[in-house]
Amino acid sequence: MPVEFLGIAATNDGSETGPRSGAAFDKEYTLRLARAHEDHDWDRVLFAYGSGSPDPAPAAAYIASRLDRLQILLAHRPNVSYPTYAAKTFATLDRISDGRLTVHFITGGNDHEQRREGDTLTKDERYARTREYIRIVKKIWTTREPFDHEGEHYRFHDFVSDVFPVQQPRPDVSFGGSSPAAYAAGGAEADIYCLWGEPLERTAEQIAAVKAAAAAAGRTDVPRIQVAFRPIIAPTEELAWEKAHRTVDAIRARKERGEATTVRHHRRGAPENTGSQRLLSIAEAGERYDRALWTPTAAATGGAGNSNALVGTPETVAQALLDYYDLGVDILSARGYDLLDDAIDFGRYVIPIVREEVAKRDAERAARGPQTLAAVR
Repeated sequence: MPVEFLGIAATNDGSETGPRSGAAFDKEYTLRLARAHEDHDWDRVLFAYGSGSPDPAPAAAYIASRLDRLQILLAHRPNVSYPTYAAKTFATLDRISDGRLTVHFITGGNDHEQRREGDTLTKDERYARTREYIRIVKKIWTTREPFDHEGEHYRFHDFVSDVFPVQQPRPDVSFGGSSPAAYAAGGAEADIYCLWGEPLERTAEQIAAVKAAAAAAGRTDVPRIQVAFRPIIAPTEELAWEKAHRTVDAIRARKERGEATTVRHHRRGAPENTGSQRLLSIAEAGERYDRALWTPTAAATGGAGNSNALVGTPETVAQALLDYYDLGVDILSARGYDLLDDAIDFGRYVIPIVREEVAKRDAERAARGPQTLAAVR
């Protein structure tokens, strides 16, 4: 099936390698970055969520009203609003964007960050709440008659929305995580399951866990798989590796100066979430894996979010991404450290190679028959 590319819809130009140059919400930069993605063949961009960061929903609406094709992945934490309110917000945004919305539900992997906005539930309780929340939102999107809900975390009566998504029957739901509880929740409810970039063998294990969780939940389908990387590309391998080492040096220098690389990922002590723990464990075991995976960027940030790099020429990085496609990954998430220029370069030099090779692979599999394609995907 066709491959898709997810970029980042940052609201300012700051990254792990340098502070932002202006306000947290820089309207002109936000539009410029999103337009660069649309103009360079990206499919969608992520509006991320942080406790003190600009609200992603109005930022997404701002971009959706000004661009025609770029799709939106909106991150949302269930603790910040009631599901009846959130479902209407999402449906309105799907209307504004003419059906270009996907919602990414974040359970929350760090107690300190969750408590910043009054969320005191344990991790297991948060996963239970997220599953209930997603089910409610899906029902609101697809139900035209008033209904009651009496759940563990939410209770309401005689609710029906008067705004419904453009997409029918509903927008897709995205979900991520690397713990058994995450696999269970996302396997049951997600249309798209998101992973951080790990070595191919580890990624294959996670995909198998997601599929097993979906089967255990009684699903006959499985979530699509998305994997995220930090590509570092240059015209030659030598230049790419020089750039990679400069990048890590810049991250470490900011850390030594006591600068928080992002508000969203600032935390105390070792990471609590399984995904970050996995990234640090992989980094401790080695710096380079497979064709181009490089872990010092993850180690330098303490495993903060999407942080493993793919290093090399555009051709090398494209082939590395195709290795993941061959595992069953059909949504490739990428974000550079110079957000704007890296988005343009990746769109110009990497995306065309991957799309062309995917088209060839799919044509060859289709020619061999549907059973071959089903076995691979």
